[in-house]
Amino acid sequence: MAPAVAKPVVHPHTPFRLAAPRPPPLAWWRTLLEEWLPPLCLLLGLIGLWELLVRALDVQRWLLPPPSAIAAELGDSGQLLMRHTWITVQEVLAGLGAALAVGVGLALAIAYWRTVARAIYPIVIASQTVPIIAIAPLLLVWVGYGLQPKMIVVALISFFPVVVNMVDGLRAVDPEMTSMLRSLGAGRWQAFQAVHIPSSLPYLFSGMKVAAAVSVIGAVIGEWVGASSGLGYLMVQASPRFQTDLVFAAIVILSAMGIALFLFVGAVERLVIPWHSAIRAARDTTRNP
Repeated sequence: MAPAVAKPVVHPHTPFRLAAPRPPPLAWWRTLLEEWLPPLCLLLGLIGLWELLVRALDVQRWLLPPPSAIAAELGDSGQLLMRHTWITVQEVLAGLGAALAVGVGLALAIAYWRTVARAIYPIVIASQTVPIIAIAPLLLVWVGYGLQPKMIVVALISFFPVVVNMVDGLRAVDPEMTSMLRSLGAGRWQAFQAVHIPSSLPYLFSGMKVAAAVSVIGAVIGEWVGASSGLGYLMVQASPRFQTDLVFAAIVILSAMGIALFLFVGAVERLVIPWHSAIRAARDTTRNP
């Protein structure tokens, strides 16, 4: 009888693990349906109820348009909406890029330098107590009109979840793994690459998902305060004219933009750290067989 071979013990926060078993055919279809079918059915039900109530109660279209009118506005004003959407997309992407760069840099400084953590981390937290809507007008005075003030607003509202989650990820590194690598002759940079980065990436992507979802809010706030284009500007111009269907059409596009950014970050996460997605899927399967 052959002796039993012990399975290698692999730390759960590192990407160095055996390949996960290949899922059965059409398993991804089942996962897709389980994740998206319930919220989609609920959303369609709410839209249908909205349509029925607006028509049954004879609500004026300028007060609350039915979803069918909003869909028609999306088609009729498609070119106008797309032109302003492109401006908002540029602001969001530029702000998210700045938030990611600044957030990761601050997180590294806070996690590895105690003096910097004591000096900067409280300021980072206090920065979120200042209403963004109060800062946006000042940015127009300091920076002027154009892309820059809206990009700064997006960065200010997006960098906080990146910093906090990245700091938590870097501080959650198992010190025993680092000590083991150092005892084997690995330098600080090698230990950072092998342990600290893989351990902190799931936290970073969690922060990026939150940042992607709220970045659209920052762009709209910046456009509300002062802009000559963008979906926020279009909403400000349409509201006094009682073009409520156009306002709702812009809201629909903004919501779709936020969802698309969230899903994009999730897709990048699965490509960069597939081992984390496999572990999370295995845990979900164990909890909900």
